[in-house]
Amino acid sequence: MKVKEKKWIRFRIYLIATFFLLGLVTVLSRAYQLQVIEKSRLEAIARDGYVRTIKLPPKRGTISDREGHELALSVEVGSVYAHPTRIKDKFRTARELSSVLGEETDSILALLKSGRSFLWIKRRIDPDRAEKVKNLELDGVGLTTEIKRYYPGKEIAAHLIGFVGSDNQGLEGLEKKYEKVLRGPQFSLIQMRDALGRPFSVSRLIPSGHGMRGLILTIDKDIQYKAQQVLKAAVKKTRARSGHCLVMDPDTGEILAIAVVPEFNPNAFSSHSPGEWRNRTVTDCFEPGSVVKAFLLAACLEEGVVTPETEFDCEQGEYKVGRHVIHDTHEQGVLSAADIIIHSSNIGAIKIGQKLGYERFYEYLKKFGFGNRLSSDLLGEREGFIRPPSKAKEIEQSTIFFGQGMTVTSLQLITAMASIANGGKLMRPYIVKAIVDESGKVVEDIQPRVIRRILRYEVARKTSTILEGVVGEEEGTGKLAAIKGFRVAGKTGTAQKVDPKTLKYSTTGFTAAFLGFTPVDKPRLVILVVIDEPKGSTYGGVVAGPVFREVGAWSLNYLRINPQTEVAASSSEARKDIDEDVLEIAAMIKKEDVVIDPEDERNSETSSVEIEKGVLPDFRGLGMRQVVKKGRSLGLQVVMQGSGLAVKQEPSAGCPLKGLNSVRVDFKPPS
Repeated sequence: MKVKEKKWIRFRIYLIATFFLLGLVTVLSRAYQLQVIEKSRLEAIARDGYVRTIKLPPKRGTISDREGHELALSVEVGSVYAHPTRIKDKFRTARELSSVLGEETDSILALLKSGRSFLWIKRRIDPDRAEKVKNLELDGVGLTTEIKRYYPGKEIAAHLIGFVGSDNQGLEGLEKKYEKVLRGPQFSLIQMRDALGRPFSVSRLIPSGHGMRGLILTIDKDIQYKAQQVLKAAVKKTRARSGHCLVMDPDTGEILAIAVVPEFNPNAFSSHSPGEWRNRTVTDCFEPGSVVKAFLLAACLEEGVVTPETEFDCEQGEYKVGRHVIHDTHEQGVLSAADIIIHSSNIGAIKIGQKLGYERFYEYLKKFGFGNRLSSDLLGEREGFIRPPSKAKEIEQSTIFFGQGMTVTSLQLITAMASIANGGKLMRPYIVKAIVDESGKVVEDIQPRVIRRILRYEVARKTSTILEGVVGEEEGTGKLAAIKGFRVAGKTGTAQKVDPKTLKYSTTGFTAAFLGFTPVDKPRLVILVVIDEPKGSTYGGVVAGPVFREVGAWSLNYLRINPQTEVAASSSEARKDIDEDVLEIAAMIKKEDVVIDPEDERNSETSSVEIEKGVLPDFRGLGMRQVVKKGRSLGLQVVMQGSGLAVKQEPSAGCPLKGLNSVRVDFKPPS
């Protein structure tokens, strides 16, 4: 063989070998790409060919009231789905589903013709209809179990609890605030299919993660229901725009009820407007009006700038501040600080406030919790507004003393009044009492917490005694809030609203409120009632006071708190000679002491005894009504024993009033 031919053969061998080597490298490179680099993507594509995963809404923890009554729970319901590509007779399938589900045949048919591989026909149907769908045995139509949120109380505490969306995600209220706590593990529906797309295996997966958690609230379902019913009736009667009522335990800060009108049903929240969903007790700010006078008085007593008997000239109902004239509803002359609160004189409040000063009052309002968010439980809570001293004009510094020119939330108001009721401590208001696991074991226990001390105990008690006169006295603005058998302290408020169009105070729009607590000697309930834009009478004592009375009386009875007085079954001959008014009070006897029922003090007459300023008067010879009236006007708690006319008192007459909180008076029938 010639050398030239040998070289040609060798060249062809090398050439072919090179092509084979390049082909092998290409195959190996492609194999590496498919088996290593794109492994995950290709596995997912392959898996999608025979496995379909559908995420289902997770189950949620239960929300219960303080007694364990369920307010929100998750229930299992059926959901109907379809694989349209596997349905041959779509019209027949749509018709049969329509007859069971109550949907239009055309709408179901349109879904089945969409060309999608999977779709929901109808979710969360009742068990009866789910069973009927199952019995149809339709090709390409399946049934799975889903979780639905259900609110057994319907409107009860709806504004507090809120609601969830179609995927069981919290949208409003506690449902949204505690979404991470309430939301359970994610469920997934897994279907395996053969080459023709027919499912041959269905299972569920529960990924890792914490189990469900439930909430136990401070709310009492029964008190909540009563508050809603009474409030709803009052809003309807007064033809008001809205209203809300809060009930709180002053010693702990636990909220026992949050009632809001208009109501809505969270099971069908979409049928209500978004404005009806909001919890107005924290989302709505308003000018509190004369309710603020209670906190003004407490601040002045704490600072020692006035005493209950300090007198002020109320200028017969007209008082000029700069270029503005302040008016009172009734013309008043000289009144004591206690009577200014009882009669709710705006002019008197300005003069009391001037003794304290705007800057110090601003600091006390901040201490009482105004201008700050107080609770971490309630969604959408606002801060309110108080104008800083450096930015307040002369008229603004005057009007704030009777609650105009500042805005508050209802939660701030009731928390501040609770601090007077409990002896001067500002408690953190809270609504979630505990977080529990699926077995009911407490995971986190929430305890009451004191934010700060605002008032000395004796100042809080003296303020309470004066506020009792607002309800107990005939001239008091809150006498319609009196609860028979219990001592009640409180303050009314009637504030003009700002017209959003003119940005001036409206002559027709008012906010009427009553804020109080009972029993005075050992408060168990603080109740706030706010009625927005009532028609007809707009006074807080007239409009909101009766709601306080009904809710308070029912709640005290429900909590088994015994009345402080009882009416004697019979009367003796000796009592027949006593004045008729005195006889009525004398019949109210306790086992140890006698305590006067505020509701029965309305017809008292002013004692003829002249009170020497700064000293305790002589009560001997006076009737029980007269003693109580004079004692309360001095800011004293009157403890009485016996019945008839006063014969003995402790401390004795002439004792300095400074530092004195109570007086004990013994009574005997006249001989």
